Amino acid sequence: MEIAQYDAIIIGAGISGMYQLHRLRGLGLSARVFEAGDDLGGTWYWNRYPGCRFDSESYSYGYSFSDDILREWDWSEHFAAQPETLRYLEFVAAKLDLRRDIQFGSRVESAAYDEEANLWEVLLADGRSARSRIVITAIGALSTPVLPAIEGIQSFRGPAIHTGLWPREPVEYAGRRVAVIGTGASGVQVIQEMAKVAAHLTVFQRTPNWCAPLHNSPIDAESQRRIHASYPEIFARCRETFGQFLHDSDRRNALDLSPEEREAVWEQLYAEPGFGIWMANFRDVLVSEEANRLLSNFVARKIRERVNDPALAEKLIPTDHGFGTRRVPLETNYYEVYNQENVRLVDLRDSPIQRITPDGIQTAAEDFAFDLIVFATGFDAVTGAFDRIEFRGAAGQTLKEAWADGPRTYLGLQVPGFPNLFTLVGPHNSATFCNIPRCIEQNVDWVSGLLAYAKERGITRIEASEKAADEWTEHVHAAAGRMLFSKVNSWFTGVNRNQPGHDQRRVLLYAGGAPAHRQRCDEVARDGYPGFLLR
Repeated sequence: MEIAQYDAIIIGAGISGMYQLHRLRGLGLSARVFEAGDDLGGTWYWNRYPGCRFDSESYSYGYSFSDDILREWDWSEHFAAQPETLRYLEFVAAKLDLRRDIQFGSRVESAAYDEEANLWEVLLADGRSARSRIVITAIGALSTPVLPAIEGIQSFRGPAIHTGLWPREPVEYAGRRVAVIGTGASGVQVIQEMAKVAAHLTVFQRTPNWCAPLHNSPIDAESQRRIHASYPEIFARCRETFGQFLHDSDRRNALDLSPEEREAVWEQLYAEPGFGIWMANFRDVLVSEEANRLLSNFVARKIRERVNDPALAEKLIPTDHGFGTRRVPLETNYYEVYNQENVRLVDLRDSPIQRITPDGIQTAAEDFAFDLIVFATGFDAVTGAFDRIEFRGAAGQTLKEAWADGPRTYLGLQVPGFPNLFTLVGPHNSATFCNIPRCIEQNVDWVSGLLAYAKERGITRIEASEKAADEWTEHVHAAAGRMLFSKVNSWFTGVNRNQPGHDQRRVLLYAGGAPAHRQRCDEVARDGYPGFLLR
């Protein structure tokens, strides 16, 4: 059988893969997207659980590259729910006629570089293969769900579903006895939604997370008009901020202000929509332990005010990390859920799960019967999607072997020894700590610019140098070392206690901020791509 060959293969048809396909077409390159799912959307295809929605403002999240798309699409809410977001991506795909170059139901198992031919051979799970000069990964930072290692996990007779693998068909939970294991961002969203109609909801919490109010609302006609008129300013604002959200840090230090001044700012941020309490806070709250302690105390007081049972409130307040040093879930009446008679919190620090049974869950203290179990147990973050594909580079080394002691990249976009392989949403670039479409557009545009540069000059092999990767990785580590999150166990640092062997912290994110990453990338492009071996 003849093996299909393209100029470029893209792995993943989510937000980044879709835009990269559009840009490659504009360069006159033939491209094929391999997507494991049965349709496009990436995160918004797989995560269909009740309550799933944006926590960055909808109009700051959508693509900015097309005036036609901006003009023709109206968001219905300030923070859109998953069904609307998926409809948006389907609208974009139809507008740009993307589906004809996407092959669905095609999970990539391996990609091996042939040094002599200067080609990658990509093997799919169904045995088919294809070749290309260029491979671009668009596989997402949170796209590899993790189930906990609990005895009997396959024995439960009812539905047992991970939030990141939610089925297309409706899952009945109204009037049912429901268990949710996990209280991270997905857990918080699904808990507050299911608690409305479940006969009884039991939340199994190992460690609490700091959460803050989302304050979502519909977008009325006047707001819609204002948003459309303000898109240039909205995207310009995002380009200037650390995480490319609409929220930018307060240039003052919390420790330089009086307690009354600090409290007034925190009250205002807590009452405003979105990530302001996290991203628009004082500049020292994510680097100074004392400033972070004061902020954490403020949020703890808010939790105590919202939960009627004082002992239960204390169980919901983290003691192992400060506010904002992990990803902050945004919520709508999450803490009030625990005031309901049909909701119970089980603290797994007091009574750990021993096994899952055919009828439910057994802890050290009690047996529970359930009709449905929801695993909100997170993802093998950032590098997990790379680990489950065997990338084999020029010297035969796998990417997993190359990253055994932690990722090593140049600009977070290439890895030495893996020519013509580009990582749009991988470790060490700003997309992993960002309002992700904003950083995705930057990365796609930059990679596309490099490919255009190579095409014009007849360059067919692009590889990061060892020296450049060493220097960039050292810079990434130094940037992370200044942040309090680097001292905390979370997916930011590659720790997932649901995964054996994932208990050592690693630097996965670029913590220098999106503007600094973009500036460095632009300098490299301006200077003719130093740090890359171009042949």
